[in-house]
Amino acid sequence: MNGPLEGLRILDLTSNFMGPYASLLLADMGADVCKIEPPEGDTTRNVGPCRHKGMGAVFLHLNRNKRSIVLDLKHPDGLAALRRMLPRADVLLFSLRPQAMARLGLSYEAVREINPRIVYCGAFGFGQNGPYADRPAYDNLIQAAVGLPMTQARKTGGPPTYVGTAIVDRMVGMATSNAILAALHCRSQTGYGQAVEVPMFETFAHFAMGDHLYGHTFVPPIGDWGYERMTAPERQPYRTADGYVSVEVYTDRHWQRLFAAVGRADMAADPRYADVHARARHMGELYDFLHRTFATRPSAEWVALLTEADIPAIAMNTPETLLDDAHMRAVGFFGEQEHPSEGLLRTIGIPQQWSESPATLRHPAPRLGEHTQELLGEYGFGQDEIGTLLWSHGARAAAPAETAA
Repeated sequence: MNGPLEGLRILDLTSNFMGPYASLLLADMGADVCKIEPPEGDTTRNVGPCRHKGMGAVFLHLNRNKRSIVLDLKHPDGLAALRRMLPRADVLLFSLRPQAMARLGLSYEAVREINPRIVYCGAFGFGQNGPYADRPAYDNLIQAAVGLPMTQARKTGGPPTYVGTAIVDRMVGMATSNAILAALHCRSQTGYGQAVEVPMFETFAHFAMGDHLYGHTFVPPIGDWGYERMTAPERQPYRTADGYVSVEVYTDRHWQRLFAAVGRADMAADPRYADVHARARHMGELYDFLHRTFATRPSAEWVALLTEADIPAIAMNTPETLLDDAHMRAVGFFGEQEHPSEGLLRTIGIPQQWSESPATLRHPAPRLGEHTQELLGEYGFGQDEIGTLLWSHGARAAAPAETAA
């Protein structure tokens, strides 16, 4: 097998980050993802360093294990081809706004008429029952709307800032893949598909507010918003003699072992630091102590000492040094793969493992339209029909691959 979802067919009408991350997770688990692209291609094809136009670094990581077909949905023949593919699909995943899908004649009602078993999943900005329903949305907008930059500002004491990764797109993409799997399970019980909506705003609010609703959990509020420990300015890696370490001194036993490990067993007996409530009143002093202490030795020495004392600690990596991390090397998380057109690439591993249906890296990220003819054939088109569709420009196929320099 090529993963636990082998045999599942997904028509993927998404682009950018969020939708492709959702379909990546499903593709890595073995689903057959048919990536339907417009003639100009996915918007991420030119994001990041590249050897050839349209094959940028971000696209390569978001779109492995998928095959690309170009259908021009603004062309009647391209739209007709997609509609003809629907009966053989298990899932139609899209990130267009529902109004755009309806204008294409691809509303849930229309698609259900063609295939009542299909899971019709839309991942877009806002729930359709509210005043923001028609608005476009991007990662930064949703971070701001949910208040994440303000929690960052409370922590840093500076202006509001966005988190330095596409956290909304990635997290909502993960929620989308979960929602699709839940709908497929329901179909296995009932025999019917359904429409599933995964709005970014509400989904990310669900993610963030479990921490930061805090005092406003109660009516009326019995405290401020924001999980205090998460937003404390002192919550940061500790500088060492040659870098930084992350250390989680959390329980009473952690503190007692730490005091002993650094030669300050006397502090364990100090009533100011005896339990969590006492420490909370003196955390400023403890943070000062930790910062001074960790600055005295190299990171590797601290990690060894703290690990021996069973205190959670790890050296801080950069994205570059993570590639050489001892654990990542041992589990083979980062590998290398020869791409047919892009040459030797570094791959990001599949983190989960299955005892009976292991997932594999089956396809490198595709060139635009690389599999158009192959996929049309698998979805029931004859060779003459494929030729006619290409001639009309309702579909397009990739030019012959260039070899990487």
